[in-house]
Amino acid sequence: MDVPLWSTALFTALMGLVATVVALPLALGVAWLLARHHFPGKPLVETLVALPLVLPPVATGYLLLQMLGADAVVGRLLDALGIEVVFTWKAVVLAMVVMSLPLLVLTLRTGFEQIDRRYEQVAATLGASPWRVWLTVTLPLARRSVVVAALLGFARALGEFGATIVVAGGIPGQTQTLAVAMFTFIESGRDAEARTLLWMSLALAGLSVLAAQLLQRRGGRS
Repeated sequence: MDVPLWSTALFTALMGLVATVVALPLALGVAWLLARHHFPGKPLVETLVALPLVLPPVATGYLLLQMLGADAVVGRLLDALGIEVVFTWKAVVLAMVVMSLPLLVLTLRTGFEQIDRRYEQVAATLGASPWRVWLTVTLPLARRSVVVAALLGFARALGEFGATIVVAGGIPGQTQTLAVAMFTFIESGRDAEARTLLWMSLALAGLSVLAAQLLQRRGGRS
């Protein structure tokens, strides 16, 4: 069953947006932890965060599939709660989150490391709690990095293919993203549809990356 190409693009953009919203808070916490703290096992955390960047995406998708399987702890827990993930839109979001998270963490960590900590120290000496310092000083100072990270993470989510097709499949109208649909059209020799999706992908991802680049340049000048 074919679905309108614009519908596939809209679905992909929506899933990418949801994935970015889900991944951003987690990435903020991990990036701040890595940027500001030394603790036993830190190299292991850094390795785990970076793994999706170096593993084949299909391997990452297979790992997710194994974790969500009926014999896995996570899979059994979700099944007991009546939550179905594999081959649903939730799996699309999960694959996008996992694959975009390293880029988000790397960008945010760099942003946190560039903040002059004297501002935070002044706020602390004035009686602000650590949580209030983070919310009112650290996060506002890192806001440009947060926006850049979100844009780059969104662009990465839009282009996700390998993990998505393993854990979510390519069900038209349900889990089929731009990348998966493009691959399907290329395989079946439907070059016209594939080219249309290519231009849609270029437009969505290109605008996101361009906005991130402009923000970074603006930040560098200021």
